[in-house]
Amino acid sequence: MATDGGGRRGLLTRLAAGLRRTSASLTGGIGAIFAGGRLDDAALEELEELLIAGDLGAATAAELTAALAAQRFGKEVSAIEVRRALAGQIADLLAPVEGALAIDEDARPHVILVAGVNGTGKTTTIGKLARRFAGEGRQVMLVAGDTFRAAAVEQLTIWGERAGAPVMARTDGGDPAGLAFDALERARAEGIDVLMIDTAGRLQNKAHLMAELQKIDRVLKKLDPRAPHSRLLVLDATTGQNALNQVDVFREAVDVDGLVMTKLDGTAKGGVLVALARRFGVPVVALGIGEGVDDLRPFEARAFAAALMGLDK
Repeated sequence: MATDGGGRRGLLTRLAAGLRRTSASLTGGIGAIFAGGRLDDAALEELEELLIAGDLGAATAAELTAALAAQRFGKEVSAIEVRRALAGQIADLLAPVEGALAIDEDARPHVILVAGVNGTGKTTTIGKLARRFAGEGRQVMLVAGDTFRAAAVEQLTIWGERAGAPVMARTDGGDPAGLAFDALERARAEGIDVLMIDTAGRLQNKAHLMAELQKIDRVLKKLDPRAPHSRLLVLDATTGQNALNQVDVFREAVDVDGLVMTKLDGTAKGGVLVALARRFGVPVVALGIGEGVDDLRPFEARAFAAALMGLDK
């Protein structure tokens, strides 16, 4: 995913702005804890509690503070030294999940199944990705797989118009798997490069949702044994630790192979991405750090870690 006109510096600036609320909470707390003095048990305990409060998760917080203690226990430390040390540790932890959404040029179309709880920004994410693909010269088709929510169909249709992408939809509560099958048939006939399928996100009836996702996955394979080629799960950063539960739920149905984290600019819980990386190891393909069409950014481990700790690099 391309960066903006400012290149890597532009990316870092936008990421820092998007993570400002999370960063302010963490850096302010670190500054208060390490105003002066040695790294002792009391400081480590306070730091661990701060990291947990920042939604990095208890296991991650314990791991980070233990690593810091191994390096600096009993020594004089400053807040900036702690922030730099933590940024390095977090970057190393995140590096294995630094991913990219690669399109298989031979698939025609490359099918992307997009899942997520309603309200996570799933449809908006699809629209922004569609704009990106269209800007790269690819032919895109969208599928409104949540056939019970007219609002979702309307929203996806608007994004389709912006991206110049046709949208296949039904608003009669019809079978989403049948719609996905028809869409893939049409996409193949028309030489579409990327087919993106929106899905329902109602968790009130988990068993029904799981069966629906599995059926879509199964039906697509009747036309292309490798489809869907990408299965993305969209998560809302404002939900904090609940995002981990959502990953568990959706992975019961399909093999999630990419995560998109949205609304990082509206929360102090952006640290949950670190907890997700540690627990699941699923590649993070994009971050949503604003409302604009260009605010779906690539995920870079070191840039994210630096922004999280309020560092400029």
